[in-house]
Amino acid sequence: MIRQLFRARRRQVLIDIGTQKDLFLAEGSYCIRNHRRILANVRRIMAWARSRNVPVISICEVHPRSNGVTTEPQTYPAYCIDGTEGQQKIRYTLLANRLDLPADSKGDLPEDILRRYRQIILHSRCPDPFDEPRIDRLLSEMRAGEFILIGAEAEGSVKATALGLLQRGKKVSVVVDAVGSHNKTQGRLSFRKMNARGAALLETKKLAGTSHLMGAGICHCRSCRQQFQNQKLKSQSTVKVAAEI
Repeated sequence: MIRQLFRARRRQVLIDIGTQKDLFLAEGSYCIRNHRRILANVRRIMAWARSRNVPVISICEVHPRSNGVTTEPQTYPAYCIDGTEGQQKIRYTLLANRLDLPADSKGDLPEDILRRYRQIILHSRCPDPFDEPRIDRLLSEMRAGEFILIGAEAEGSVKATALGLLQRGKKVSVVVDAVGSHNKTQGRLSFRKMNARGAALLETKKLAGTSHLMGAGICHCRSCRQQFQNQKLKSQSTVKVAAEI
């Protein structure tokens, strides 16, 4: 069974974590900092994966509807509730040929899964994806030269995934400008910890090159619209000056 599932050794595998509406859009219930800049880079990395035929493993948080209803005080709002709009993935993080697997206590996987599908979407009920038997099995047994991590959040699931892979002897690279956080200080500390444990830290341009696109069309909040308008005016000014010269 294992040989059928993980027969081929892949040069690179992209792991996108938590690229969901509640975490990445301004109207989401638990949106990360700098969501527009991070999502623009996430979009570029996904385009790079499509063009290079890189397999994509997507880990999505999913919480029951009782999330946030406890006797203990909550330091963060309920988010990524099962069945809600906010729990859905950002549209351009989805590939056409994909398989969606729910979270449960089973560790079973379809045969030849990585040959049949370009993207495997796995749901996680835990901050540490390796607490899910199915995710643990897939990532532990998958053979690849490099696991590339993007998504959210740096101080949460991204750090847990990186450290879990490193503990299992995998080579890990984290695209720091395609990983979001809620707390700037904690995010930086998390990157340092991942790096100290052996993960390589890199930027989007090193992996996917630069882009001439001014906006990724990812959000309609006031802050994003203003940033896009400023970029547009700056670009028009540059073109005008060049024409006068």
